[in-house]
Amino acid sequence: MTDPTSPPADRRTRKRLATRQAISLAADRLFRARGFEHVTVDEIAEAADVGRMTVFNHFARKEDMVFDRDEEGREILRDALRARDPGVSPIETLRRRAHRLVAEQAPFVRFSDASRAFVQTVEDSETLKARARAIRDELAQVVTSALAESVGRDPTDPDAHLAAGLLLATWTVAFVQGHLTFRTMRNPETAEATFLALVDKGAKGAEAAMAGTPYA
Repeated sequence: MTDPTSPPADRRTRKRLATRQAISLAADRLFRARGFEHVTVDEIAEAADVGRMTVFNHFARKEDMVFDRDEEGREILRDALRARDPGVSPIETLRRRAHRLVAEQAPFVRFSDASRAFVQTVEDSETLKARARAIRDELAQVVTSALAESVGRDPTDPDAHLAAGLLLATWTVAFVQGHLTFRTMRNPETAEATFLALVDKGAKGAEAAMAGTPYA
């Protein structure tokens, strides 16, 4: 997410980000209208008014246009653990970050018609569901390494792997149930409450499971 206190990016960076956003928005419109599998890269390039190679300069795969905030989400988790208060456990740090993300209306945990359409786009595509599973596996490695680093342990630490698995399972269930709640109730606040209640329960369970380790 952009920090409003940061100095403005140089012109080249601003242009690159604007082009990337234009491609992402064009792809999003087409995917929602016709489905992921029925849209070609050439059609996305035409809709964004750029060349085919420009699309691939910004996105290595078509799937990346859907999950275009993936790296941003990973960095948020890394930053939370790097900036952790030594008096607060890593598990509690990530629980608090979930609450902060909701309070800030971060796109990763926003429950709205737009996010519902995003989820529907993924659910309607076997390719995107496979990519979502792969991202979850990749994220498990990111969280494992960040957890281990935050307490001065090696990324191969079995406790770090277990803690990461418990936290990712919690966030996955909370995310899915939050969207199901929004789909049923059409109320973002109720969906947010569902999401956070499950994050809190999962964090308590993880803390209990990891008792006696530096992660709890």
